Amino acid sequence: MSDDPSFKIRDRRHSAGDEPASEPASVAAEQAAPDAPTGASGASMPAIDFSTFLLSLGTSALVHLGETATPEGQTERSLPLAQQVIDILALIRTKTRGNLDPEESRLLEELLYDLRLRYVNAAR
Repeated sequence: MSDDPSFKIRDRRHSAGDEPASEPASVAAEQAAPDAPTGASGASMPAIDFSTFLLSLGTSALVHLGETATPEGQTERSLPLAQQVIDILALIRTKTRGNLDPEESRLLEELLYDLRLRYVNAAR
């Protein structure tokens, strides 16, 4: 390319009109999307992998146990919903047995153990 500032490219196609040429949506989306997705508040979100999926379910169980506030700042206890999330994690453990790396397997086991203990304490 030329470094000459007087060199300009002008799109003379009829569809270009007076508006600047736009990039295809897929190119614009790739350029707009940073490496890590952002949430509604603009904060950087972690990459989605199996561990973050498990932690997300664990957080959901903690919210239902009333131990963590919702994004609105409220705490609510719903033991049936907490039990359902714990059962989902147990189902995931059963269905993924032998297919997880040691770190994922350890995370799932510790998460289930911790949530079950918290559930028993909350049910008392």
